[in-house]
Amino acid sequence: MSLPELEDRLRQDLAALNLPPANWVPPRDGALDVLVIGGGMLGLAASFSLTRLGILNHRVLDSAPAGREGPWVTYARMQTLRSPKHLTGPGGDIAALTFRAWHTAQHGEDGWAALGKIPRAMWQEYLGWFRAVLGLPVTNGVAFTGLVPDADGLITVATSEGPIRTRHLVLATGRDGLGGPRIPDWVRLPRGPRIRHSSEAVDFAALAGKRIAVVGASASAVDNAATALEHGAAEAHLLVRRAAIPTLNRFKSMVHPGFTHGMPALDDATRLAFLKAANEGAVAPPRESLMRLARQPGFRLHLAAPVEAAEEGPEGVTLALPTGPLRVDCVILGTGFVTDLSLRPELASVAPAIRLWRDVVPDPDDFAAHPHLGAGFAFQPREPGTAPWLARIHAFNIAAIASLGLISGDIPGVSDGARRLAEHIAAALFRADAAAHLAKLRAYADPELLGDEIPRR
Repeated sequence: MSLPELEDRLRQDLAALNLPPANWVPPRDGALDVLVIGGGMLGLAASFSLTRLGILNHRVLDSAPAGREGPWVTYARMQTLRSPKHLTGPGGDIAALTFRAWHTAQHGEDGWAALGKIPRAMWQEYLGWFRAVLGLPVTNGVAFTGLVPDADGLITVATSEGPIRTRHLVLATGRDGLGGPRIPDWVRLPRGPRIRHSSEAVDFAALAGKRIAVVGASASAVDNAATALEHGAAEAHLLVRRAAIPTLNRFKSMVHPGFTHGMPALDDATRLAFLKAANEGAVAPPRESLMRLARQPGFRLHLAAPVEAAEEGPEGVTLALPTGPLRVDCVILGTGFVTDLSLRPELASVAPAIRLWRDVVPDPDDFAAHPHLGAGFAFQPREPGTAPWLARIHAFNIAAIASLGLISGDIPGVSDGARRLAEHIAAALFRADAAAHLAKLRAYADPELLGDEIPRR
């Protein structure tokens, strides 16, 4: 089967499933029903799920150019995805929409069998096809800059193309959408050009012949060190504060329907216990990533080596380690992301009203600053009974993990999370328009019987 044949099959499958249904939401003049911020994997999954439920008056905005949404071809520096190739991702239960169907249509069953893990640029290409073949309403090059809840039940969203009014707002903003890069305390702010976070642009070609340090033992830390050496860096020093590199990734054991559907149903304390258990001892980098790094001759591993201070100058950066100073030309922080609403200026008008996990649970550990969300990914008010408009703003991103589990950050659960999100928005829209739907029901006048069904005798 060729790709055009697959696309024809997809059209037939969607028609057989009566997808998409007609739009059923009563229109509001000049307003969208849903605005989705983020046109990467999460935003596309959300848009498709909304479309499947007949919520057609929605848009998706992304600040990046087309083809550069999300991390896959920007700051992700692994060679392949970390998820196994068989996961269905945003395609969910539509077989012709899955990566496997797309790949097999171009490379055949032998090509699928020969494929190991998915190259990240290929995954980005697949997402572009997913968007195009479904005709999802994505606009690129538009930045989200703020929001104001209105008294009439709408939200005015400030964007670089002007204000947009919407009934519901979905923040499908990935890893840093409700925070930003985690910057260690020993980094003096503002940072100079020689200290970069792994999520930022790095000119790896300029590192040829240089000595660099990468802080952390995360997957991103390992991948950035390997990328630097592959671009000709003379040495890459991996600085790990622990005495050993973590060896387990317990989150891999959480990829099955029990966790997908069970985690949102748990009480707060039990769900948090699961997440804390998964985090115990930190998360190991992928085996393939560490082997990629270890085979480079310039790799230098430092264990039990927390950075105590850093001095950045015109000639490089001197790091204070327990074993003594280390001078390098550049430092890359593989320290991940932090959820912190105060880091998002576009949310400044609403952040103080949002309930966080530290407002609810005595010891939320790493999840203290995560929003405490409702069942439909909706923000909840810090003070009960206030800010009812928060129920119309949905955090469909990694910050939802503490409230709903692994259904809004990674490939395995994205389709289930998007379906949950869309179903809750559909219910909210119907509930808000119940009077109009009731009036329409009472006005229904398409007769089933015409009076000629029973012959006269």
